[in-house]
Amino acid sequence: MSNHPNSFGDASRDNLRADCEKCFGLCCVALRFSASEGFPIDKEPAQPCLNLKSDFRCRVHESLGKRGLKGCITFECFGAGQKVSQVSFAGQDWRNSPDSADAMFKVFIIMMQLHELLWYLEEALTLKPSEPIHAELRSMLDEIERFTHLNVGSLMELDIAEHRASVNTLLLKTSELVRSEARNGHTVLPGHKARSGRQKTIGRGADLMGADLRGIDLRGANLRGAYLIAADLRGSDLSGTDLIGADFRDADLRGADLSKSIFLTQAQLNAAKVDGLTLLPPSLKHPSQV
Repeated sequence: MSNHPNSFGDASRDNLRADCEKCFGLCCVALRFSASEGFPIDKEPAQPCLNLKSDFRCRVHESLGKRGLKGCITFECFGAGQKVSQVSFAGQDWRNSPDSADAMFKVFIIMMQLHELLWYLEEALTLKPSEPIHAELRSMLDEIERFTHLNVGSLMELDIAEHRASVNTLLLKTSELVRSEARNGHTVLPGHKARSGRQKTIGRGADLMGADLRGIDLRGANLRGAYLIAADLRGSDLSGTDLIGADFRDADLRGADLSKSIFLTQAQLNAAKVDGLTLLPPSLKHPSQV
């Protein structure tokens, strides 16, 4: 895989990668999920998944793909599981300390959101075009990092929506700076007509489900929250493209260049179709290696 010219060291975000060996299976217990969304069963919050073993390991982890459990394959906690298990609750698990279970599950959901914000802020700080706002980004990152070390009671009192909005303001500034540089000297088309004849608008939150985007200049495009389910992006150059929150389920990224895209996560990539010619940011792994 090719390296991003402004690549960050993997070590800088190691604590933002899931380490299931240090977690008490929180994602398999705390969250609600549905079999229709690629999980093994319909499950309510605080109800352990039927595949969670007594040692907090998954009994079907090695066969998730064969079982079609895409919800599990694409889930990402950004390292919140081990932070809550080992730091917030100091290694006391919810089975041996049932009185703390409810609080642990609630804090896990809060911590996931904080760690996701840290993931994006860490990346933003590595991007050369965002240098004019690096001081603001660093200050925000330090504040969010401090929140992750609050005690349980203080964590549960955080106004996550407010802090997410503040971070998003900086991420939007970062996006504009990066995309502006990527567009320099190029024309990013505001829209195109898909081969099916349906008009598709390329931009934030765009409905591009099943669209044939081959040959469309997507460099520096704003695809935040775009619906790219089953879209054909084979061979596309996504340099400087903002992909935060884009839905890549079954999108065809074979031969695509995502090495200089921004705000792409492992969960998004795991949901797509990639091959050995797909170029990835250095912070992400080929789905076959996950």
